[in-house]
Amino acid sequence: MRLTSPEFIYEEDGKTALMKALLYLKDGKNYTIEELLDTAEQTGDLSELINTPYNNSAYNGQTALHIAIERRSLNHVKLLVQNGADVQAKANGEFFQPDAKAGFYFGELPLSLAACTNQPEIVSFLIDNTDAYFTNQDSQGNTVLHALVVIADNETENTDMFASMYDSILIQHNKLEKKRKVQLEAIKNNHGLTPLKLAATLGKIGLLKHMLLQEFKDKDMEMLSRKLTEWHYGPVQSSLYDMSSIDTNEPNSVLKIIVYGSDIPNRPQMLQIEPLRSILQDKWDRFASKLFLTKFFVYVLYLSIFTAVAFYRKEGKPPFPIEGPIDSLRCVGEVISVLGAVWFLFQDTTKLITVFKRNFPNLKALYPVGVYDGPFKLQAILLLIGAVLYVCGQREYVAFMVLSLALAWINLLYYSRGSRRLGIYSVMVQRMILGDLLNFLFVYSILLFGFSSAVVALMKQSPSAHNNDKLAEGGDFAVEDKKKSYDSFRFTLLEMFKFTIGMGNLEFTDQVHYQEVFYILLIFYIVLTYILLFNMLIALMGNTVERISKENERIWNLQRAFTILDIERTLPMCLKIKLYEGVAGLEKHGDRRFIREQVDHKSTLEE
Repeated sequence: MRLTSPEFIYEEDGKTALMKALLYLKDGKNYTIEELLDTAEQTGDLSELINTPYNNSAYNGQTALHIAIERRSLNHVKLLVQNGADVQAKANGEFFQPDAKAGFYFGELPLSLAACTNQPEIVSFLIDNTDAYFTNQDSQGNTVLHALVVIADNETENTDMFASMYDSILIQHNKLEKKRKVQLEAIKNNHGLTPLKLAATLGKIGLLKHMLLQEFKDKDMEMLSRKLTEWHYGPVQSSLYDMSSIDTNEPNSVLKIIVYGSDIPNRPQMLQIEPLRSILQDKWDRFASKLFLTKFFVYVLYLSIFTAVAFYRKEGKPPFPIEGPIDSLRCVGEVISVLGAVWFLFQDTTKLITVFKRNFPNLKALYPVGVYDGPFKLQAILLLIGAVLYVCGQREYVAFMVLSLALAWINLLYYSRGSRRLGIYSVMVQRMILGDLLNFLFVYSILLFGFSSAVVALMKQSPSAHNNDKLAEGGDFAVEDKKKSYDSFRFTLLEMFKFTIGMGNLEFTDQVHYQEVFYILLIFYIVLTYILLFNMLIALMGNTVERISKENERIWNLQRAFTILDIERTLPMCLKIKLYEGVAGLEKHGDRRFIREQVDHKSTLEE
């Protein structure tokens, strides 16, 4: 009988006796494996036995060769390969998928499995003695380099291990396939990402930094380098960095991925890696800073017009007729204000579409990028609603206009990101708002609503309206009005808030039943809000300042990078091409573009 007969295979998963033997190695040995292979050779099903895969949903496609590699047994890998093991077999079951909750993704192929489990000897054997092509891709479109990026983390030891394996595979590929001129690092997966772009997308900062600073000293391998050292003198060094796949002149560049990737971890830190830092600084110095300053002055002019229009508005029922040169001037200001709101709404919508194309933004995206982008849209919407009400003859347009005006002045803080000192301070304010202040307001709102409800319920136990009328006839109108007001939940909320900040009024309690109950409620409310919550907020804010002070500059750099790319996106294509051609320190080596950066290693280390 053949070992591949149904009697010798597990019906539920397709496991063969050979697979079972490989799963149970003792000191790397199991002598039944050779016996099984000899038996299969005699019965004529040796190749079938070795290459029979699992057939269940979890481990589908896994063969004996995969198991031998997973068990880190080079001898059995050699034995299986010599007897016809398929080195292109793909283990694509649910356990081996990137999104598996409990599993291990390694790129499905035996070569990828050996690389991802850090077995350089097996990797070299498979490359030198089989047809395990580097360019083979799994069901995700990932090559062996993609797989290394996916499973790497940002720990130093892990990064060093996978960086070494990454370089080793690149070198071996360059030696073996130089004639084919296939660039292994240029192969894209199903999402259109090269290994470099995949590292940026997943936030693998350790491996990304290694790839961007990759430099091979061997002349034959120089073409693989992304960094070329021109000269060094003492602590000073001048280097060229490859800009391919990095700069924004490509549709899905590394810079765009990092800046617009709302759910990417380590975004601020990654932008400090060379040459990303130098490219952004170069863009800021050459055109972004000048355009940003121009936008600031234009916005200040617009804000001045909007403020003047709101301050000198006419009283009465709109729309108002134009009666003289002053009214004409006011009308022009109103038109400018509305057109500005339309422009802000258009800009913000375009910006959101750009972000939506990559991924859906969330609170994690808002936290580092800042809160000053959203209010521009809200400012515009409020003003446009006010304009519609104005045309329709509704006096309520004033409410929307003044709310929009207040937001317009707050939005002026957006331009603080043009200055390092003001930008870092602004980041601190934003993070306080999105962190400690939101938590405080949530808890405070619960207490405010709870105690206000209790006070309103207590007020309904006050003397009857008939008795109150008699008191009012005696001249105590103020007390009567106040008691009636506290029957309103909205008024009570406002008064309880005044108690929190020390502005409450206790006069109305003279005519309230169960005054002792009211005082108990009031004391507990003040203790919980004014004494406890406010002091906790102050303590938490102080702790937050100490904890994130070093990170604020990185967040500001991310905000500035977002602004730079946003400004660059709005430029006409002819001007973009001119800017790309005029990059300071730009060199060309063949088809690659390089940017020059001079670094003082001594000062860098000290920093």
